[in-house]
Parts: sequence; C-alpha cells; structure tokens
Amino acid sequence: MADIVQQIADKVRPVGVSTNYGEPVEVGDQTLIPVSLGWYGFGAGGDGENGGGGGGGGASIPVGAYVRRPGQDLQFEPNLISLLAVSIPTIWVTGKALAKVIRALKK
Repeated sequence: MADIVQQIADKVRPVGVSTNYGEPVEVGDQTLIPVSLGWYGFGAGGDGENGGGGGGGGASIPVGAYVRRPGQDLQFEPNLISLLAVSIPTIWVTGKALAKVIRALKK
C-alpha cells in the first residue's frame, strides 16, 4: 500500500502554478493565457494484511484567460458562466450568514 501512495505522490508533486495557468496560445494577433481553478486530492487506507483501499480525484474549471492584444496591456477576461457556477456556493453561504446576522440584530 505504501508503494501505491508513493507512486501517486510522485505524480502529483510536480503540480503547481502550471495547473491553473496554461501555456500561452497565439490566436491571430492576440496572445491568450488560459486560467482555471483546479484542485485534487487522494487518500489511501488499510487494515494490516486483510484489506486496503485508495482513491483520488481532481477537477479543473476554466475561469477565463489573460489576453494581450496589439498595443494593449495584458488584461483578464473572465468566463462568466464558469465564474457564476463557482460563485454560487459563496453567494449561498453569504446569504445564509447575512440572514442570521439580521435575525440576531432584530432581537
């Protein structure tokens, strides 16, 4: 089991900034650098000689791209659909917290 965990860790170790920022791509006279929100996780377990298990997973959500046009500075252009999807949990939690604060202030 330890060998499997070590193999997974060796494959995951190089993950860094390149996980969220892609290689620059030339499209016509523009340069695009894709940006994503990415995460991963893995785990393993076992019960001595009798059993074991493991698993892992990850996700990457494209949130936009940095775009450089001729004669302009680099600017971020968001993928609005992805940003809305990613922000839904934050908006929900903020709404619930705000409702509790308002309810507490009314007392």
